[in-house]
Amino acid sequence: MKSLSDILVEQSAPSVKTISNQHTRLEDFFALLTGTFMISFGLLLMKNTGIMTGGTAGLSLLIHYISHWQFGVIFFVINLPFYYLAYKRMGMQLVIKTFVAVGLLSFFSLINPKLVQIAYLNPIFASILANILVGVGMLILFRHRSSLGGVNLLALFIQNHYKIPAGKFQLGVDLVILCVSGFFVDLQLLLFSILGSVILNLIITCNHKESRYIA
Repeated sequence: MKSLSDILVEQSAPSVKTISNQHTRLEDFFALLTGTFMISFGLLLMKNTGIMTGGTAGLSLLIHYISHWQFGVIFFVINLPFYYLAYKRMGMQLVIKTFVAVGLLSFFSLINPKLVQIAYLNPIFASILANILVGVGMLILFRHRSSLGGVNLLALFIQNHYKIPAGKFQLGVDLVILCVSGFFVDLQLLLFSILGSVILNLIITCNHKESRYIA
């Protein structure tokens, strides 16, 4: 089966094929560093207000709220089984970049609380800002053929094989996770979380079109 990289190149426009569309390793590393830092700060805002999100990050946050284990450790462990799927279906390049992105996000999530102390944060503002940061950070990863593993990998696979937009698929999964979270978090925070999830996935849906950006 073709890798994600091969599929993305084949679907590029003829005018794009005539020029080099590969990012350099330095560009990829800087993008992964920037994207994961933005996402980690968004998750920090969520953790400080009890806001939830979807995907493997949301599942990790839920376990963190219940068990008080370190989010970074939980997130890294949950993603391990998805690497095999990615290797078999989507190519080693995506696996390596995703592994690096997950490692960076786990690292930032461990050190951010030691560097940033937030005295007060309005939950609605936190939900909006956090999900904008996470959404833009994920776009950066997607455009450099990386992801945060888990639902991100499935969303990219389904978009490229079944033409279902990644944002719409991820929104459906996110809503399921948020509904389960309703048993453990305050109703008001759950509503703010759903609002944030819609914002996040709208950002991805409106900006991540396989026919618009190939790199």
